[in-house]
Amino acid sequence: MKKVLLCALLGIAIVGCGSALNAQMPPGPNGGHRPGKPMTTDERLQRLTQALNLTDDQQQKIRPILENETQQLDALHQNTALTGQDRRDKMLSIRDVTTSQIKPMLNPDQQNKYEEMMARHAPPQGMGQGGQGQGQGQPPAPPQQ
Repeated sequence: MKKVLLCALLGIAIVGCGSALNAQMPPGPNGGHRPGKPMTTDERLQRLTQALNLTDDQQQKIRPILENETQQLDALHQNTALTGQDRRDKMLSIRDVTTSQIKPMLNPDQQNKYEEMMARHAPPQGMGQGGQGQGQGQPPAPPQQ
């Protein structure tokens, strides 16, 4: 129990220091987005607009969808009652809903490009299921003597 508490406190301290350092860093070369920080709704919309050549009308329809996703993901990150796997599953569900809302607003060429973009940014299979070298959430094997 003490080890778990110590690890949690250490993790909080590391995240806190990283956030303080990030706040002091100047914006990165890609339009103000710093690696390791989630993109804002405006940054995401700008990236989609450039990649998919969105019209003004498409941008106006997609913005509220991205804002809703951002709010849901923020709430998810603040929910400390979820396990890592539950959090990951909920995140993927939120992203699936967002994708299903955005795709109908795109023309067929934009849909193909959007699917390619989403595939490049999908989390690796098996992530969150016990880590490397462990199977499907099972505890690690005891050390051999």
